[in-house]
This record gives sequence, C-alpha cells and structure tokens, in this order.
Amino acid sequence: MFHFPVNSLRARKRLAVLLLFALSLAVPFSAGADKKKKKTETEPAPEVGPRKFPFDTTKLVWPAPPNVARVRWLDYFAGSKIDYTPSATAKPKASWMDRLAGGQSQEEKFNPKTFPFQLIGPAGIAIDSKGLVYVADQKVGAVFIFDAATHDAQLIRNGYEAHFGWINGLAIDDDDRLFVSDGKMRRVLIFNTKHEVENQITEGLVDPVGIALDTENRFLYVVDTQQDQVIVYDADTLKLLRRIGTGGKNHFLTTPGDFGAPQGVALDSDGNVYVTDTLNNRVEIFDADGNFISLFGKNGDGPGTFARPKGIALDADGHIWVADEMQDRLQVFNREGQLLTYIGLGHGELPGQFKALVGVAIDKQNRVFTTEQYPGRVQMFRYVTDAEAAADKAKYDEELEKAAARRQKAAAPAASDKPTAAAPQQGAGATAPTAAAPAESTPPKTPQP
Repeated sequence: MFHFPVNSLRARKRLAVLLLFALSLAVPFSAGADKKKKKTETEPAPEVGPRKFPFDTTKLVWPAPPNVARVRWLDYFAGSKIDYTPSATAKPKASWMDRLAGGQSQEEKFNPKTFPFQLIGPAGIAIDSKGLVYVADQKVGAVFIFDAATHDAQLIRNGYEAHFGWINGLAIDDDDRLFVSDGKMRRVLIFNTKHEVENQITEGLVDPVGIALDTENRFLYVVDTQQDQVIVYDADTLKLLRRIGTGGKNHFLTTPGDFGAPQGVALDSDGNVYVTDTLNNRVEIFDADGNFISLFGKNGDGPGTFARPKGIALDADGHIWVADEMQDRLQVFNREGQLLTYIGLGHGELPGQFKALVGVAIDKQNRVFTTEQYPGRVQMFRYVTDAEAAADKAKYDEELEKAAARRQKAAAPAASDKPTAAAPQQGAGATAPTAAAPAESTPPKTPQP
C-alpha cells in the first residue's frame, strides 16, 4: 500500500494548493468547451444545392467589352439532378446492427435506376435532333443524356443497357442512331433511338477514340490512336472503306498526312476532315477522299500554340475549335490556322476555365459544349455567328452616332448663350466664334470569330 503523509499541516497545505491549481486549469477548458458548443449550436446550416458563383455569369463573354461578343457562357452540367429538399416524412436510418440483421428499409437500398450519378470522367459529346446532349463518361461507364433546358438526365449504363469497357467518342446520325467508340473492347457500338444496341463495328479497330459522321456522303470516321490512323467506314453497311495515315510506326511519324497518336476528328459542310494530331501538336486537314490538304499548329504554351490538342469541332461559319488538354484552353482558328479568339485563362473551375479539357462539340443551334475530366463537368457556351456579330456591330455604331448627335445638340445652345464680343472696328477683320466639334468615337473592331 502507498501511504500519503497528509497528517502534517504542511502536507495538508500542499495538497490544498494542488487541488486549487487543478481546478483553475479545468475551469477555462470547461468554459471554452461551453462557448464552442454554444457557437456550434447557433451556427446556420451550410447551404446545399447547385454551385453558385460570385459574379453575374450572364455577362460572361469573349472577347471582353468593348469588343463585340463572339462567345457567351450559358450553363454547366455536373450529372443527374439531385433533390436537395429534406423529406418531411423521412425516417431515421437504421443502425448498422439493424442493417446487419436485415432491417434495412427499401428506401435505403441502392437503386441504380434512380440513383443520381454524377460526371467523373466525361469525354466525347454528341447532340441529337431534339437538342439532347450525349456525354460519354469513361469512369462512370455510362453515356449521360442531358436536357439542357431542364437539366434532367438519362443514362445508358454499363451492365444494363449495354456492356462498356472504356468509352471515348460519340456521334449521332440523321436518324438519331448513336455511335459509341470503346477503346478497351476495340469496337464501335451502334444504338437505335430506344438506346438499344443494334449493331457494332470491330473490323480493323485496335483503340478507337474520336468519331465523326458525314451524313451526306454516308461516311463514318473513326480515329484509332494506337494505329495512328483514321479509319473510314460506310455508315450504312459498316464496311471498312479506307485508312488515312500510315500505321505501325509507334507514333513517331511527323510527315504531313501522317499522325502521332491522333485523338479527335470533325467535318465541315464540304465533307473535309479535320484531325487533331495530338503528339505532333497540330491539326491536319483532308478532303472527303482522304487526300491531305494542309495543316497548322506547333508546340508551345501560349495562345495559338498546342500542348496535346484533343477535341475538335467546326462552327456554322467554318471556324475550327480545338480543345487543348494541357493548356486547358479552347482556341478558335480560321482555315489558315490564324488564332481568332480563345477561352480559358489558367486552370480552374470557374465558368470559362477548365481542368483537363478534352472534348468540344457544336450543335445546329450554335451551342458549344466542352468536357473536362477533373471537375467532371460539361460547360455550355453560345457561339455568336458572323452575321449576328455584324448586326450587333451595326447596332452599336448606330448607338454611337445617336450619342454623338445628342452631344452636339446639347453643345449648340451652350455656345449661343455665351456673351458676344464687341463689334470690331471698321477695317479690322474678325470671325464669329464656333462651337468645337465633338470628338468622334472609334467603334470596336469585330473579332473573327
């Protein structure tokens, strides 16, 4: 047994001092805990719901004013809609012991048909005749189908409506048939309007990525990254017709007409073919027969250059939009490769910024859609056509003329109210004072875009 010498007066005093010291240490901590608890209880609950931005996104345009806008930011999509409203009839979840005993309610069980899947690795994009936006998500293993107006989303899911390995590119024909390239399964799946698999292409494919459809000439273009080729099929019979580029060189070719790990493909109204030659940091252009026409682009880290270009699309005026993954920049060029404008300044998650930008597509309504993989997001822009931009510039010039006329009219009475100078003596020449003409305003140039 341990014995404490508490009988002596000195020992009692020491013990009392120790007790008081211990109490003095405990009281502040207790008070602090009470304050912390009180503060926590009074703190408002954090807001939930779609992300909000600290500025008015409706005014986000490129290029910036006073230039005439050529691109407007509209919206973004991150996945299926989530109901953030707490249910008044929701029952408390069963404990782990209840669930272990089989007491989990039906509402708590995972239901893949109603579960709100979110984008994780979106890649290829396509738009059907109804304006629905199809997005291939490689990591979710599904094709999301968005209604841009309501944000409602459907899914073509791996293991349910189809069997996917690693999906990449999407294309839709005039009959709303959906073509999906799958690099892991080495095939292109074809879905009917009910999103049922009706056919597939496997002939000649090793790693299909980007795809595009020439609905007039009935050609299907499939970019095969591993083979360094663009493979052309008949869109109706699915027969292999020809190959563009020299294969089997392990991405080392740099000669015009050949590729180094190509990724994206797009077509213009004349059937010309545009391919992003990713490792060579350029865009190559071919005619509808596969003959090489021209190329543009070089390696760099600034606007007008490339560092792993991937997605590509053409707008209604024939401008070429290229998504650059490493620069996180969406650049717009003319046919000669001259940079017209670009979107994306640094890497970020704000509207108009990108993180791992990979895909771009433009529909008949001049809506521009982009996919980026790290935030798992689709952004939607509006392209202002050349005709619309010319009309906007004419309206702006008219407003400038009206403003100049108002200033001139306001300056005229002010000049007439001034006291007139004494009449000059005979023989001395004099001229009447005149009001100064207002300075002319130079209207902003309309960028081309």
